[in-house]
Amino acid sequence: MADRYIEVSLAKRGVQATAKLLDDRAPVTCAAVWDALPLGGEVFHAKYARNEIYALFPAFAPEEPPLENPTITPIPGDLCYFTFTGTELGTKSYGYDQDHRGTIVDLALFYERNNLLINGDVGWVPGIVWGQIVEGLEEMAEACNDLWRSGALGETLNFRRA
Repeated sequence: MADRYIEVSLAKRGVQATAKLLDDRAPVTCAAVWDALPLGGEVFHAKYARNEIYALFPAFAPEEPPLENPTITPIPGDLCYFTFTGTELGTKSYGYDQDHRGTIVDLALFYERNNLLINGDVGWVPGIVWGQIVEGLEEMAEACNDLWRSGALGETLNFRRA
């Protein structure tokens, strides 16, 4: 199979990066995401995992991927896939304006070092590493830092085929 690439962008900030899908390490997850593209949604900055931005989507795969290529310590440029139930995201402390029900998919981008996927409510939260930023990480990291400091309101995180 030929290498596949996607564009990851923050629309309001006008920044984009290119990521390579890790088809050899997470084939089921890559297929699920690829088939669902384009995807975009309200962006959030992580509270617990540190240097992470993410968007939440209703489940889009016929069946949720298995925990392939898992990590609890993502590195800069990792794209991770998480699956949650609405009850796991139902606590007001998470800051979501909407009521999440059913299966929720979290597509995340880690932009700097020293991340640890642990949540005080549930413990370890392993993610599936399904992509790696290969171009534009420095600019994206600057935009993510701005998002952290200035706020995420009105910003969207988008994924599309490159």
